[in-house]
Amino acid sequence: MTDYDPRIVDLYDGDNPDGPDHDYFRSLAEGTDARAVLDVGCGTGILTVTLAAPDRTVVGVDPSRAMISYARNRPGAERVTWIEGDTRSVPDTGFDLIVMTGNVAQHIPDPAWERTLGDLRELGREGATLAFESRNPAVRAWDGWRQSEPTVRDTQHGPLREWCEVEELARGRVLLRFHNHFESSDELVVEESELAFRDRDVLADQLRRAGFEVDAVWGDWQRTPFDGTHPIMVFEAHAV
Repeated sequence: MTDYDPRIVDLYDGDNPDGPDHDYFRSLAEGTDARAVLDVGCGTGILTVTLAAPDRTVVGVDPSRAMISYARNRPGAERVTWIEGDTRSVPDTGFDLIVMTGNVAQHIPDPAWERTLGDLRELGREGATLAFESRNPAVRAWDGWRQSEPTVRDTQHGPLREWCEVEELARGRVLLRFHNHFESSDELVVEESELAFRDRDVLADQLRRAGFEVDAVWGDWQRTPFDGTHPIMVFEAHAV
């Protein structure tokens, strides 16, 4: 993968702050009495460090060197084992809880997604909980991401002009092209991200084939049952 520009990483936590999604994952860790937690696609580690506890081991893994570098230097980082890589890079097994936050599941294309689910089944103990969210494709969130005019904001790196281009490549595949113009240095950083939009039935079938049984699909972080119209699907499953 092409790694993130460190200046973009510096802005990540401000753009993606702690909130009800993190509260949900923390409550899941408490509710399942998890003693070993794996955070896949942990990014800057903003949630990961808060999952750590005296009686709990936590591992954060992410393929981005820039993200993992940031995570390793944040307060509380010493309580977490950080791994640069993907699920194939995790040497431990027997996790009680595996989480993927920030729509990480959508950043993993098929067939790598199916392989990832298989890896997670091997990494989790029998009965382990797997939880993640994914956007509901029926809502077509990407239609609202197109920006006709750039926006400008002040950052620690000076004024930043931003705009996003959206391209629907195929059914369930959307390419985002983020333009970041750092005006002080007149540098343009363009980052591309392809997202996979899978519906509930597809995700449930992929989980089943990987060795997981779906326990619940929520439509929000307050555990409202998903009815097909909610913008997100929060999956809870267990390893069988």
